[in-house]
Amino acid sequence: MPQQTDDPGAGSAPPPFAEAVLDLTERIPPGRVMTYGDVAEYLGQGGPRQVGRVMALYGGGVPWWRVIRADGRPLPGHEHRALPEYRAEGTPLRTVGGEPRVDLRAARWDGG
Repeated sequence: MPQQTDDPGAGSAPPPFAEAVLDLTERIPPGRVMTYGDVAEYLGQGGPRQVGRVMALYGGGVPWWRVIRADGRPLPGHEHRALPEYRAEGTPLRTVGGEPRVDLRAARWDGG
């Protein structure tokens, strides 16, 4: 996920919430995932949209493919980059309607 560069805060240090999201994302083990909502719940602040915004602005330097939508689909528009990462890490996948998705029952990480 490329870092957005037209943001007025680009180049400056991310705010504390963004730092917390990025730190947690880096701690998700290979082959495991958290949803945007899981991240917000674990941190006890924000919500899925706020986590998504952080990932869109600052997530390029962390394993962004490990934070996914609640339906298990890879980030829209980035499937071609996420799927090889999932396969390389051994992330459990399943096929729904002909589309690959992360098997959340097997891959979800609780932060423990």
